[in-house]
Amino acid sequence: MALPAVDMEMVLLAAQVDPPKAGTGVTPGASAHVLEVERALNAEGLLASGAVDGHFGTSTVAAYAAWQRSLGYTGLDASGRPGASSLARLGEGRFAVTRTVATGSRTSTYGGKQVNARTRDMLAAADAMLSWGIVLDQGSYSTSDPTSAGTHDGGGAVDLSVTGLSTTQRWETVRALRTVGFAAWLRTPSQGSWPFHIHAVAVSDPDLATPAADQIHDYHAGRNGLADHAADDTPAAYRAAFTWWEKYRRS
Repeated sequence: MALPAVDMEMVLLAAQVDPPKAGTGVTPGASAHVLEVERALNAEGLLASGAVDGHFGTSTVAAYAAWQRSLGYTGLDASGRPGASSLARLGEGRFAVTRTVATGSRTSTYGGKQVNARTRDMLAAADAMLSWGIVLDQGSYSTSDPTSAGTHDGGGAVDLSVTGLSTTQRWETVRALRTVGFAAWLRTPSQGSWPFHIHAVAVSDPDLATPAADQIHDYHAGRNGLADHAADDTPAAYRAAFTWWEKYRRS
């Protein structure tokens, strides 16, 4: 008998979008896949049966992190958001993993700033849409900027310089980043103690730090990714449909 299929892309999406929700609503298209993961975690004694509900909430995150730790993973590899290896191990004899997502090398660079290979490829695709170059102020896997609130501690998060760009060019850069699968916003000095820049987080990067994953939830909900969770102030002309890198590449 064939094992049920678990779509890693959808499970990762739910693991970003679901935890900050006030209730236990499910992510459209993901709940059946999350249920299989939760059943497996329950069978491992890591998740209560009452939490097997298709909602990848905080209980499921904690249970999945315990599963990752049981495999010997630590740090970003035990964040509670599935990686390809830990998901495959959990699925042994239970489900088959489809559409796996991988970061690639964590020591890749873009313009001299550290990013993983997936983020590098995303930036290159966005850059190719623009007639001016993307310049990074800050890469990933970095704790150098205290104003970033931990979003750059993991992978997938970058800040772009907008020095010398017109207002239109800044917004067009935001749109290009969103088109290839980033949650991206133009940040202004009126919002915090920082200069004008673009903050971008790669949707469904398995290495996201928790604050960055929470920003994906905000972006998915049409918010600004800041502490006030206000409405996204990006002009409608520069928005793009919610997507992620693997889905963009299939389009």
